[in-house]
Amino acid sequence: MATKLLNSILRTRPSNLLFKRWESSEKRVVTYDPFVTVPKKDKKTFTEVVKMFEGRDTRRRGHVEFIYAALARMKEFEVQKDLEVYKALVDVFPKGKFIPSNIFQAEFLHYPKQQQCAVDLLEQMEDNGVIPDSEMEQMLLNVFGRRGIPLRKCWRMLYWMPKFKNLSPWHLPTELPKDTLELAILAVQRITSVDADMEVRVWQTEEIEASLDKTWVVSAQSPSQRTLLAGQPPDEPLVVKGPYNVYLKDQVVTYFLLLGKIRTPPKDESDPDDVSNLAKPVGIPGVFGTTKLPAVQCTTHEQDDGTILSVCATGTSSRDSLLSWIRLLERNGNAVLEKIPVIFTLIAPPNEIAIHETLPADNEKGKKENVQANTT
Repeated sequence: MATKLLNSILRTRPSNLLFKRWESSEKRVVTYDPFVTVPKKDKKTFTEVVKMFEGRDTRRRGHVEFIYAALARMKEFEVQKDLEVYKALVDVFPKGKFIPSNIFQAEFLHYPKQQQCAVDLLEQMEDNGVIPDSEMEQMLLNVFGRRGIPLRKCWRMLYWMPKFKNLSPWHLPTELPKDTLELAILAVQRITSVDADMEVRVWQTEEIEASLDKTWVVSAQSPSQRTLLAGQPPDEPLVVKGPYNVYLKDQVVTYFLLLGKIRTPPKDESDPDDVSNLAKPVGIPGVFGTTKLPAVQCTTHEQDDGTILSVCATGTSSRDSLLSWIRLLERNGNAVLEKIPVIFTLIAPPNEIAIHETLPADNEKGKKENVQANTT
């Protein structure tokens, strides 16, 4: 009886003890992020934290978790587009340990956790438009070897990213300006680059005495657009459409269009089968006769949905700023706008509706009428 009791204790007791020890140890595990306690968020303090981790342990234990924590905090320190910081993170990997020694290790992803971490680092570089150089290529070669997946990823980035960098015909600076006015000027220049004679001007709504929204207006109009605007029929209203979005890297700028009526094509009512009055042949250029241009030549501003008469971007994109834009266009070489009605299709912003919703309950009817007027 005693031996049976002793055997049951030996069978059940160690597993329970091991389970309790494992459970208690899991509760004590706490993920430590060294970048949270840094008081100043800049490149210098970021690199200092990386150097402190490198000097703490020669075996670099926990380097994968540290690199992932650093990648997540790079935007806070504003170093997500700095190549030197990415090199410092690659230098955290131990050297020579992850290099495969035979073909089986190379093909079956030797040290997959570390290789995946390096690939994620390179993908974050690619998302932020950071192109690796030959020094980073050599660093990845020393860490993962020639057959490593991160080095193959780096080679593809070195081939494709310089091609895509210079592919767009609209050049932008490496660092976009933080001023919204300068961003709006770059956006309007990109939109209106189809016409070489386009003129981009910057106005202030303060020039209009009746304006309520004091802001800036970036307007673009070419001489051909002024001619098209002067030929618009006075009984047909113009339409201000928008807002539309244009992307400058990771920045978004909204713009508006002034659309007019499309010119009607000329009608030829002559009978092509009537041979009683034959016209002289047009001729062949350079051989005999003269060539005739069409009666109406369409420009690049005449599209299927309307004639684009002007483009603008304002500081607030509000109705009052657009109304000031139309008045400024009238003052600057477009006197015909005084006679032509203009329709605004801009949807009322939600803050105007919220203001009317805070009215007292006894004025419920007037509140609904104001909300409907703002949403139309």
